[in-house]
Amino acid sequence: MLVADRVIAVALMALSIYFMVHAVELPIGWEGSSGGPGGGAFPFWLSLIMLLAAGGILARSFLQEGHSGPFFDRVMIIPVVSVITALVVTIALIPIVGAYVAIPLFLLWYLKIYGRHGWLLTAPIVIGTPVFIFFFFEATLKILLPKGVTEPWFFPLYAMFF
Repeated sequence: MLVADRVIAVALMALSIYFMVHAVELPIGWEGSSGGPGGGAFPFWLSLIMLLAAGGILARSFLQEGHSGPFFDRVMIIPVVSVITALVVTIALIPIVGAYVAIPLFLLWYLKIYGRHGWLLTAPIVIGTPVFIFFFFEATLKILLPKGVTEPWFFPLYAMFF
């Protein structure tokens, strides 16, 4: 298991560095004229966080005492594959039905069906997440997310924010 931790941590660190190198091709600071972060800001800073987290995993793997075992046992492979499949379906749905439908559908599946959580937790997250995403990206940062066939639903909101 430690070998797998180390391999994945190094791979994530390399991927983070790759993302950071390409992110600095765009401005990563605050843009005075547009009043917002540069196009490379989020990719750069998120990649830096990923680099630090993967570095922590790598460091922890060297501090652990001889714990070894399979990376995935047979019990864990089914949940991992089901979540990966759900994510792939979600990503495939985004261009068709838009991010504001695909993401809540994934959250509904993950929380209610897969996680068996109650409606008291599931409903606010499934409803609140797309609302937060819309106001954060579209209204605040002026970054339009894919809407697919749901785009006409957003025309009244565009009139209010743009």
